[in-house]
Amino acid sequence: MNLKDHIRSIPDFPKPGIMFYDISTLLMHGKAWEHTINMLAEIIAKEKPDRLLGIESRGLMVAAAVAYKLGCGFAMIRKKNKLPGPVIQHAYALEYGHDIIEVQADAVLKGQNVVIVDDLLATGGTMEAAVTLLEKLGANVKLAAFIIELTFLKGQSKIHVPNTSLLKYDE
Repeated sequence: MNLKDHIRSIPDFPKPGIMFYDISTLLMHGKAWEHTINMLAEIIAKEKPDRLLGIESRGLMVAAAVAYKLGCGFAMIRKKNKLPGPVIQHAYALEYGHDIIEVQADAVLKGQNVVIVDDLLATGGTMEAAVTLLEKLGANVKLAAFIIELTFLKGQSKIHVPNTSLLKYDE
């Protein structure tokens, strides 16, 4: 199955000059979604993760589905003030400004093997921040996994852990 057949491209979203690769059409196609989760699960299983962490927002559903398939735990990495209880946060720079992501303080235990999942790798800033955040908690980040990578944005260069993507777009 060619998963690219199920990814909708939307020009000039969210602003002019940006091509948005929309996975909502992939999610609506049951067999393509199942195939995506199975492919990610096969790759991620090799890392023997104790827990998968999903990055807000679309990465949450992807990571949760793969964690269910693998029978391992799942936790969320979200924007500031979205998670209850004690949290650990990390501030990071964006192209124009900054952002803060958080994870619950008990989301991972020191020394646990984790894999971070998101739907798309663009410039790599959010994944880089997520890796740093989990390393603050003492997690062993084994892999960063994506459905889509925009190779022309060179996001891989910011991520200092092994990473993989199912689909690559070169423009």
